Amino acid sequence: MNRILVAVAILAALVPSVLLAQSNPFVGTWKLNTAKSKYSPGPAPQSTTATYQAQGDGVKVSSDGTAGDGSRVAWSYTANYDGKDNPISGTTTALNGADTVALKRINPNTTEATFKKAGRVVLTGRQVVSKDGKVMTITAKGTAANGQPINRLLVEDKQ
Repeated sequence: MNRILVAVAILAALVPSVLLAQSNPFVGTWKLNTAKSKYSPGPAPQSTTATYQAQGDGVKVSSDGTAGDGSRVAWSYTANYDGKDNPISGTTTALNGADTVALKRINPNTTEATFKKAGRVVLTGRQVVSKDGKVMTITAKGTAANGQPINRLLVEDKQ
């Protein structure tokens, strides 16, 4: 009898996280499709791989890659879809130097992100996962420190 109760308790603990992961099409590993992506200004990254994990009412994102100049870029954050600022750690040059991110869930396949540096918005983005869950398209706009506009279209393939 005790073994049955233990098994039920373990399943009860695991089921919510499994269901959350299944209901969040962002969860998984995504690789940048450099041929389909566009960066203005460039240079575009040589490669990036991002991992999205369900985390409470939000997501934990870790990205690792190689910048256009060959340097390593790695950053991560954990954020709920509540529009509140959350810290970003790592090398955030790919995020226009942002130190915080705020996420909003528009619908199950769409989120909006606002990236800030020292409280000032430096980049905004919209992420959309295709209905089949295989492609994520990210559009981002902002202004570089020198005043130059930033426009990006990132296409990422689920691994």
